[in-house]
Amino acid sequence: MLRALALTSMLLLLAACGNSAKRENIEPPAELTDLTPTATVTLAWQHNLGKGERRLGLRQQPTSDGSHLYAADPSGKLYAFDGGSGATVWQVDTELPLSSGPGVGEGTLVVGTLDGDVIAFNPDSGTERWRAKVSSEVLAAPAIARGIAVVRSNDGRVYAFSITDGERRWVYDHATPALSLRGNSSPVMADGLVLIGYDDGQLVALRGDDGVQLWAQAVAFGEGRSELERMVDIDGALAFERGEVFAAAFNGQVEGISLEAGRPLWNRELSSYGGIAMSGEKVFVTDRDGVLWALDRATGSALWKQDSLLHRWLTTPAVQGNLVAVGDVEGYVHWFDSETGAPAARMRLDKDPIRAAPVVSGDMLYAVSIEGKLGAYRH
Repeated sequence: MLRALALTSMLLLLAACGNSAKRENIEPPAELTDLTPTATVTLAWQHNLGKGERRLGLRQQPTSDGSHLYAADPSGKLYAFDGGSGATVWQVDTELPLSSGPGVGEGTLVVGTLDGDVIAFNPDSGTERWRAKVSSEVLAAPAIARGIAVVRSNDGRVYAFSITDGERRWVYDHATPALSLRGNSSPVMADGLVLIGYDDGQLVALRGDDGVQLWAQAVAFGEGRSELERMVDIDGALAFERGEVFAAAFNGQVEGISLEAGRPLWNRELSSYGGIAMSGEKVFVTDRDGVLWALDRATGSALWKQDSLLHRWLTTPAVQGNLVAVGDVEGYVHWFDSETGAPAARMRLDKDPIRAAPVVSGDMLYAVSIEGKLGAYRH
């Protein structure tokens, strides 16, 4: 936590403050113009998740198993909602400082804490199954597949636990730089591999069975006189499909990489503190200035860019049908036509920022503000 504090204060946590745009050294968010919707988006339901993460910089996003939506709050509450109606299925008070978004899969729900606790639950009832311990706070949602839960701690270590009883299967250690953005990229499990984006700009592929590193590929290289200038975090979501993985780095680039050998397919200079979303042959990413890009999946060339939301501290994009959506620093969710980039709809969830990436399941998009307001939008 300490190594991230300086940049957290200067970059990300200023964005979490509703008055930050008024400070002289911060570019003000672009003014929103009148919008005539071209797509039908409706608010299906809302809930309040306690007090939310506020200035902790956790980016706690909910997760869905297709029928239920699961969400965590730093106060210790863990929730399960019916994804369509918003009805509460169960609610558990763990009395722990929950810090990661939940991970769900194979009949198991896993969440981490600021104290390095890892807790597994029955996703149908909220009954606790087991607990384990890691070496540092858990800021990234765990990944679950092939009988294991993969958990990344903030000090660079990655752990694999049996989803049956929490027995530790393996641990992988990777050195982290002294200064980095607040937050971690969540593990991705793909074709028997575990993919991890690190704060030094490296994308690492581990063998899921034993945690052995198979390859590492630099998505960015730290350059500059100071540690601040050399920051090259991969902090946002990785996207995987058809044997290819896509990653974006702060002060770096967006890169497409072959999963089999870790060979770069293409790269494009673009600095992002968020992650990647995909739809068909398009890769979507927001840059550090608040520009939303659609890139060609095969070449990385720009198909369109949308710069009407400059300096609005956009989230990682999410694809909802034929639309691509982002949240912003003033609590708005914006939808754009995924083919053209034209504005399609806008709704305000809260007066406070949305920092976690929206989550899409079926025809629903779920977004949560830093004050814990959860909204479900149907398209």
